[in-house]
Amino acid sequence: MAFAVIKTGGKQYKVAANDVLKVEKIDAEPGSIVTFDQVLMVDDTIGAPLVEGASVAAELIETRKSKTVIIFKKKRRHNYRRRNGHRQLLSTVRITEILTDGKKPSAKSAAKPEAKAAAPATSKADAPAASSTEASSAGASFKDDVKLIGGVGPALEKKLAANGVTSLTQIADWTADDVAKFDDLLNFKGRIERDDWIGQAKDLIAGKPPRAKADKE
Repeated sequence: MAFAVIKTGGKQYKVAANDVLKVEKIDAEPGSIVTFDQVLMVDDTIGAPLVEGASVAAELIETRKSKTVIIFKKKRRHNYRRRNGHRQLLSTVRITEILTDGKKPSAKSAAKPEAKAAAPATSKADAPAASSTEASSAGASFKDDVKLIGGVGPALEKKLAANGVTSLTQIADWTADDVAKFDDLLNFKGRIERDDWIGQAKDLIAGKPPRAKADKE
């Protein structure tokens, strides 16, 4: 397998096709093809100092900050202490080609950024169709989630589930005895009737929006 030694950001790297490495920040967009012209060695050919006509092409994957490095300075007997942090910007690249004799990156590699840029456009075009489908099915189904009832959060949901109540249909079918039972069991002090849980559950099953949301609107 062909390999090369390149120099970038003041450091040297031994690379081969499909290698992924992190280098000093490169000013380019993710998905674009970048070229390293400072090639010190290609297989058995050693440059003086560079190999003439050689270059290495790579795809820029991302640029992000590395982990924090702590810089601590101290001077004895001077009560001097300084502590700073530094996060270096590093670019992650994938080596695509090792080129010689002045060759340029192949068309296949150069076409990759265009394909990636086209992907978001496809997803945006599909977005209206998805939203219209959701809108058409909104009245035909409902989200059976007890947290849609005003005042019921994750904590109350767990308490209700511990007592066998996990759906809006169960609450909608409660009788007066059930209301009294759960009100006493969970120490609600009349909260179920006061907030009209049964009425809210029936409205949600019928496809109406949660009352808290409707009140805001």
